[in-house]
Amino acid sequence: MTPAQFLARLKQGAPPAVLLLGPESYDRRRIKDASMAMFPEGAVTAHDLSETTLAEVLDDARSLSLFASERLLWVAGAEAALPRVRSGDEESDAAAGDPAPLAAYLRDPTPGTALVFEAARFDFEGDDKRKQERVRKFYAAVPEVVELRRYSTQDAHSEAQALARQAGLRLDPAALGLLVEALGADIARIAVEIEKLALYAGNRPLNAEDIAALAPEARAATIFALVNALGRRDRARALEILDTLTREGEYLPLALAFLSTQFRMALTAREAGLKSPQQIQGHFARMGVPMWGSRAEQVYQTASKFAKPQLERAMKLIFEADRGLRDARPDDRIVMERFVLKLTA
Repeated sequence: MTPAQFLARLKQGAPPAVLLLGPESYDRRRIKDASMAMFPEGAVTAHDLSETTLAEVLDDARSLSLFASERLLWVAGAEAALPRVRSGDEESDAAAGDPAPLAAYLRDPTPGTALVFEAARFDFEGDDKRKQERVRKFYAAVPEVVELRRYSTQDAHSEAQALARQAGLRLDPAALGLLVEALGADIARIAVEIEKLALYAGNRPLNAEDIAALAPEARAATIFALVNALGRRDRARALEILDTLTREGEYLPLALAFLSTQFRMALTAREAGLKSPQQIQGHFARMGVPMWGSRAEQVYQTASKFAKPQLERAMKLIFEADRGLRDARPDDRIVMERFVLKLTA
């Protein structure tokens, strides 16, 4: 089921349970807002399966509230219900958990109570695909599954046009294209930027120069999009983003330095066994490394996409690329293209 189909389905009432499967945060936020709007104030309970158990969530779902006849339980970290097994030095997911209690509950769910399981960790491609199928199998009893797939560049462009119209923002085609490309077709980031641009512009139309000046995080977001593409082993997309960075005049050694920091922090998070952005933020804060929420989310996503040996290999390849960039009269783009080709091999 697509997000649009589920939002239409919500108009008929909330189902007893739904699984939100995939990493796209923009549609997840839309579904969460629409779901919460259907329930009275104070009737929404948040759980995180990285901090509590599925059994405790189901016990909560079975309990009746004295104050609300209808309740919504929003359950983050749904992947954590799957037990973890160790294979050598690497942790891997295994669908060996017992989904029977969930299936038993859904055969006779509590009237007026809706469960939303949020499984945002794994993507639909690359190494994540197998792990995501295990999540899907574990939650097979859930009647509604919404696939939150990443927007393609074309779909992100269409959605950005619609958001700009809703905000009363006038962007010429070149400006809209630059905004979508610079933010790596990340529609959640695009939506935030459109809100800010609308407040700034008033009735004045904006052009590409305005976008370059008013979206200072655009290049950093594009580099993070490169990390995501590398994590999905999406070689074509990674090379496409590298081309964008080159055409924008990005200093590629600086981009490599950002990648190095990102992978190093992700490796630290892996080695420390950190399971959520909040744990990552707290861990680095205790180490004296200041980290804001969005940065912790980025590190968490990178750590989720790469196993420990893959992160260690990435650090070796980054070292090789850095050495190549320091050679006499190097072609920075060729060095970076070689790095991408090796990491996605």
